[in-house]
Amino acid sequence: MRALIVEDESRIATDLQRALESAGFRVEHVDNGEDAWFQGGTENYDLIVLDLGLPRLDGLTVLKRWRAEGCESPVLILTARGAWTERVEGIDAGADDYLPKPFRMEELIARARALVRRSGGRAASVQQVGRLSVDINRMQIAIEGVPVPVTPLEFRLLAYLTLHRDRVVPPTELLEHLYGDDDAKEANAVEAVITRLRRKIGPGVIATRRGFGYALDSGA
Repeated sequence: MRALIVEDESRIATDLQRALESAGFRVEHVDNGEDAWFQGGTENYDLIVLDLGLPRLDGLTVLKRWRAEGCESPVLILTARGAWTERVEGIDAGADDYLPKPFRMEELIARARALVRRSGGRAASVQQVGRLSVDINRMQIAIEGVPVPVTPLEFRLLAYLTLHRDRVVPPTELLEHLYGDDDAKEANAVEAVITRLRRKIGPGVIATRRGFGYALDSGA
């Protein structure tokens, strides 16, 4: 799962990044509205955490531009502004949720996970596909109820395939959601992770669609 943090206070941004990474997200950060508008409008994110009080371009304007330009990423507004009128304005502008500062990091993570699940049409925290179950909240994988130890990278890949199990996911899309900008993004990197997962969960769970990508086999 790929997340963008738009926050100009470095301490808060650092805390957010650590918490989201611990929850299984691959996180990127920008600290002003202009960069946020470009980044959110040109990249595909599973979640955007957006502060309203940003330099160079305020968060509400950024959000309105995103929605006008077709950006459909779930947006969680995070701000020190607490008036109900401002919360309504944010929701009306296209925000999916609203969390005023100060906040508990546990609540933010819970809201973030819920937004990701709902955006994929998956309300439950535990997703079941055939023999495979993926617990998004606990970051756990099981086959027929038996826990399977996986790395954070392997979990992110399986979680993404689970949330998008109604379609074939291209390798390029998986690369974007698994690796950071500073990581090597080679075409065979995804295949290597898939190979390791198949050794752990069995060969029939993740299907390869030659020339298209990967999908979960609900009948496996």
